[in-house]
Amino acid sequence: MKSKLIILALLLSLFLNSCSTVDDLLSFNISNSTSIKIQSTSPINLPLEIITPDITTNSSAEFQNNKTKASLVKDVKIKSLKLSVSDPSDKTFTFLKSVHLYISTTDSDEIELAYQDNINSSVNTIDLICTDARLDQYIKADKYKIRTKVTLKETLTKDVTVKADMKFRVTADPF
Repeated sequence: MKSKLIILALLLSLFLNSCSTVDDLLSFNISNSTSIKIQSTSPINLPLEIITPDITTNSSAEFQNNKTKASLVKDVKIKSLKLSVSDPSDKTFTFLKSVHLYISTTDSDEIELAYQDNINSSVNTIDLICTDARLDQYIKADKYKIRTKVTLKETLTKDVTVKADMKFRVTADPF
């Protein structure tokens, strides 16, 4: 009886590991980026909303490069979202108290993508905390919008441009 339980446990373990391996084989990353301009006239300690121009996904080409198509995509999640100050080049994130990024399309509701609160950073790049939301419909779309909500903790004397680098993990069915 013990040996049957051990064999069953081994088979179950092997099955679960093989499913994870298959998902890894059918997964790939898609990267996109956008710029966010924070105006020097922005209020301190009050949330400010910034909407970026539409971001073209080029997902059809990415799907084709990875030998799949949109109809086979079963799961898309944000893997990482990094913000970096691009202008002025010597600026750090000391001015920023919090940031929240939201994603939407013309056909889909807006959902939170990533965030960071109580920012206490003296460097010019920060990694945001990514949500666990399913993003299939956003990445399959031709384009999407990013809305950014920032709260400043100090006055800006110049406009600050922040680059948002997004990396999405896509998993597709084999057929």
